[in-house]
This record gives sequence, C-alpha cells and structure tokens, in this order.
Amino acid sequence: MGASGSARPAPYLHIARLLRDRVVSGVWNVGDRLPSRAALSAEFGVGDNVVRRAQETLIAEGLLEGRAGSGTYVRMPRRRGVLSRTTSGSRSPAPAGFTGTWEARSIAKVPAGPEAAVRLGIGHSDLCVVTMYEFLTDSQPVLLATSYEPMTVTGGSIVVLPEGGPLAGHGVVARMGHLGITITRIVEVPRPTRLDRGQAHMLGLATGAQATLIERTHYADDGRAVESADWVVPGDLWDITYTIAPNPLVT
Repeated sequence: MGASGSARPAPYLHIARLLRDRVVSGVWNVGDRLPSRAALSAEFGVGDNVVRRAQETLIAEGLLEGRAGSGTYVRMPRRRGVLSRTTSGSRSPAPAGFTGTWEARSIAKVPAGPEAAVRLGIGHSDLCVVTMYEFLTDSQPVLLATSYEPMTVTGGSIVVLPEGGPLAGHGVVARMGHLGITITRIVEVPRPTRLDRGQAHMLGLATGAQATLIERTHYADDGRAVESADWVVPGDLWDITYTIAPNPLVT
C-alpha cells in the first residue's frame, strides 16, 4: 500500500499560490512589474522553470500578463473584442472594425514553404514576400498575422512591400488593383490551434492558450491565389463573427 496522507502540490503550483497571494493582498497592484524570474527563483529557492510555469499558470488565469521584451506584469482586465469577418473584406491590413494600430515587418525573397505553397499554388521553394503583423490595442499586441505574396505577382513593382511605397496600409485589394489584378474571391478556413511560446509571449498570454488560426487567401479573377495569410486570433481576447450577405436568388 502507498504512504498515507495527501500528496504535496507540484512546486510550480505552490509558487503560483504565493504569487497570487501577493496580487490579491495588494503587495502587487494592477500594472506593477514583477521581479525578474531570476530574482523570484532565488527568493523561493526553486529553479527558473518552476517560476516560469507558475507565471504561465497565472497568465492563463488572467491575473498576470507577459509583455514582449519587458517582463511580467499584474494584468489590467482586458475586454474581449469582436473580430468581424464580412463578405466586403477590409480596405486595410486590419480586420473590419479594428480601431487599434499595427506594426509590420516584411522580408523579401523567402521560400514559400509547404503550407503557404499549397494555398498559393506554387512550389515550396518559390520566393515570396513574407510580412509579419502585430495588431495592437493600448500598445499591447492582441492579434497576429503572417502574409505571403509570391514574388512573381508583386516583384519589381512599387507595391512589392505591403507596408511600403505609396499604397502602404491600403490592403491587398487596392495594392493588387494597382497591378491590374482584380480580387474576386476571398476564402477563409478557421482552424483550432494553441499559442506557441513565441506567440504567447508577444500577446501576453499563456503558452498553449486556445486560439483560432484563420487561413485567408485572396484570389484574382483569373483564378490565381495572389496572397495568403495566417491569422492567429487568441480565444481569450476575441469573439469571431461572420456577416454573410444573403443570396436573393436562394429561397
């Protein structure tokens, strides 16, 4: 028979309780930055991984948030937003109705890779412009996207960089229109996913938190896929709504 008595909680749960108590008791207030992970490890006499798991537990509870390049903070309650997906699309890189700001970084001549290549109908090694977006509210990233555009479509033009040149910030439809390409169809495929460590760190959420991956692809009137993007929509922050116009010919 096993030893009697209750089992002790895992070390990270014990540390999570100690950290939680400091927030609840007012030792740390909303917006306060926690001591570094190394400092907490030394204080509690545990390893760095134990403190990390304790912090991730409290991030998942909504009590703390991580800020990329800054540290871990007592979290201000974050309101859920509504991510509107409509048949009319958006005239900017941001989703319809999004009122925040965004930051973008583009890299040219990057191989498409297997997943983007399938959606774009090109070879895995065919070159693309890859643009990483962070959409922010109150300076905090709340939504992530990565866009792929074949160099054979935009290469050598003034719109080769989505966020550079005279049409920066105008969105895929306007930029392709400048090249004489008419977008007639946008296909979105939502899939359940979980945040990896890098995504969670940027969003201030827990690694493994639930999210929706929306694979969105723009098609031209000749059937070509001219852009495809992966949107990472954290479930803690967004409700996704689809507005679909009725077909008057369908009764």
